Amino acid sequence: MFGPDKQSGQPKLDCGGRFGNMASVGEFNSFSASIPATKVELSVSSITFLLQFGRTEVIDNTLNPDFVRKFIMDYFFEERENLRFDLYDVDSKSPNLSKHDFLGQVFCTLGEIVGSQGSRLEKAIAGIPGKKCGTIIVTAEELNCCRDSVLMQFCANKLDKKDFFGKSDPFLVFHRSNEDGSFTICHKTEVVKNTLNPVWQAFKISVRALCNGDYDRTIKIEVYDWDRDGSHDFIGEFTTSYRELSRGQSQFNVYEVINPKKKGKKKKYINSGTVTLLSFLIETEVSFLDYIKGGTQINFTVAIDFTNGNPQNPYCNGIDGVMEAYYRSLKSVQLYGPTNFAPVINHVARYASSVKDGSQYFILLIITDGVISDMAQTKESIVNASKLPMSIIIVGVGPAEFDAMEELDGDVVRVSSRGKYAERDIVQFVPFRDYIDRSGNHILSMARLAKDVLAEIPDQFLSYMRVRGIKPSPAPPPYTPPLHVLQTQI
Repeated sequence: MFGPDKQSGQPKLDCGGRFGNMASVGEFNSFSASIPATKVELSVSSITFLLQFGRTEVIDNTLNPDFVRKFIMDYFFEERENLRFDLYDVDSKSPNLSKHDFLGQVFCTLGEIVGSQGSRLEKAIAGIPGKKCGTIIVTAEELNCCRDSVLMQFCANKLDKKDFFGKSDPFLVFHRSNEDGSFTICHKTEVVKNTLNPVWQAFKISVRALCNGDYDRTIKIEVYDWDRDGSHDFIGEFTTSYRELSRGQSQFNVYEVINPKKKGKKKKYINSGTVTLLSFLIETEVSFLDYIKGGTQINFTVAIDFTNGNPQNPYCNGIDGVMEAYYRSLKSVQLYGPTNFAPVINHVARYASSVKDGSQYFILLIITDGVISDMAQTKESIVNASKLPMSIIIVGVGPAEFDAMEELDGDVVRVSSRGKYAERDIVQFVPFRDYIDRSGNHILSMARLAKDVLAEIPDQFLSYMRVRGIKPSPAPPPYTPPLHVLQTQI
């Protein structure tokens, strides 16, 4: 087994994604784009890990973590989809894997996981020769197409006292039952400190995550007392189902919290408290395509890091117009500083501020060498633009360090200006050099660049619509061609 870092005690794993005869995770594959795929959800337990495909939460001070975050992948029966999981020991909050200690790795295929008994694969981590590094357990389940979510709130009463110098610091852990009878964690509430009668905040969870659309599937809920060292004390548990919970606040949704060990030892044991459902509200999730089908228009602006064309008439007709203006500018442009981002961001923001009803959304693409002269003003512009129907994509070109661009991306720390944070994440940064294919397959590498550039747009778009409470307009009826009557003479 591997040990935690002496300072942080937080191991993590990087999933290098698909490799070998496949492109990187999430890559566009023109040969399989139209082939039907089955969506599967991967659940990982036994170790803390970080994915390039996505990242789990970090769980402190434990050698046997169970992660809430899941990863949705397309499973193609006819393709070999290779996966690699790399284990790291967390030494800091840096997202850069080179800053952490590499401990080991696991190779497998998505088909190997799906084809294992119960679609549950357990594999040893290969690390330092002669040293055991633990195991990884990955479970796959085919996803139901249910798009509903539920907003729930719970409280508890007279829970067991677990802390010597206080009461308890309780939190709830929700588990979905699997087809083989095992359980997979799907949600954790926040911790409510020093109380035996907690009221947890309302939370939203998809019905797919809670029960995969099966309303009668067992849901197990555990109650724990939080401890700083990670050795949380088990208070008790109970089971329910989506169908039971959907009855809402009633006598049917007051549950006795049972600790099986206590029940087996104490004859007079009744329970370790009760948990009550306070509210249950069903919401139907809408997708990015629902808005597009409903008529929302996407406006696209391109800003290239040199003085370009006529600022009084900066409009181009489609992508061909953009390319024509670019090639024309190359013949006459003079490169010089300063490089200011704020004016072009503010320019697009003025348009976005005039259409806030969800009928239009604005995307600004900035192509730059990474040198920026107005960082403070740019941050302020991004914070202001985060309230508007707008996203910003930055593509860094050249060998320069892109620390400033990474800061604007805001994936690690949300962008702020004058003590005010951006309302939502609206910036996506990608360095062009990471997509140069040295094997010469430029079509594939450019397709991967295009996909990663646009990867965050749907979620950023939806975050604006959700915050503003804007629903998609109904899609127009499908086109019906006119009926032509063929007349014949007898």
